[in-house]
Amino acid sequence: MKKFMIIGTLLVTGMIAAQNIQQPKLEAFGELVKATYYFDNGQVQQTGFFKDGKLEGQWVAYDAVGNKKSVGEYNKGIKTGKWLFWSNADLTEVNYSSNAVESVKNWKQESLANRN
Repeated sequence: MKKFMIIGTLLVTGMIAAQNIQQPKLEAFGELVKATYYFDNGQVQQTGFFKDGKLEGQWVAYDAVGNKKSVGEYNKGIKTGKWLFWSNADLTEVNYSSNAVESVKNWKQESLANRN
């Protein structure tokens, strides 16, 4: 009986927690489906597209206050081309080919300011 009460409590707790999770917004765009995912605070977490159930086109991710964290491209669910990742004062460029990392370049904020 004690096991059933513990399991029941866990199920109820899980259901209550699940109600607080933001559901993604899905919109039809021709053959694509645009997906927008949200943080619990309502800010956009990431946006991108699906085609035939696979990630497609540009995807952009944000932090909980709305700052852009990454941007990159998918082709039929495979990472491809140049991806950019922002982290504090750093910018990382990762080049993908067939879902595998080809090269990585890193820049610090001070080196970006000196380029002008």
